[in-house]
Amino acid sequence: MTVLLRTRVTAIGPEVADLAEAGVVILFADGSPPELAEVSVLHKTEQGPSDGAPAKGASITLGPVAAVITAVGSSAWSKVLEMGHVVISFNGATEAERPGEICASQVDPQALVAALKAGAIITIAA
Repeated sequence: MTVLLRTRVTAIGPEVADLAEAGVVILFADGSPPELAEVSVLHKTEQGPSDGAPAKGASITLGPVAAVITAVGSSAWSKVLEMGHVVISFNGATEAERPGEICASQVDPQALVAALKAGAIITIAA
């Protein structure tokens, strides 16, 4: 298994749980603007990101919650490389609706909310 990105959650914005209940997680690297931090999972990269974007079928884990990537938007990985930002939609879509979005298989929303806490590890691997 090749790790494309491994990052540690440093803070959770006050609106993150509501979004996660709908299956959406927004990642932003530490130091994001305060208005974005409210809806974001702030993180600090520990490994990667790799030059190449993950392909469909790659794995993504948020703490104990695991999913399979089903689509990658055209600019999603470049945003990860540039500013540590990406929208992850756990909707199982086979095509990303937005260019900056990574879609993944559906997960239990309550488990997702519970997994999103400071110190949690997020990994994308192929």
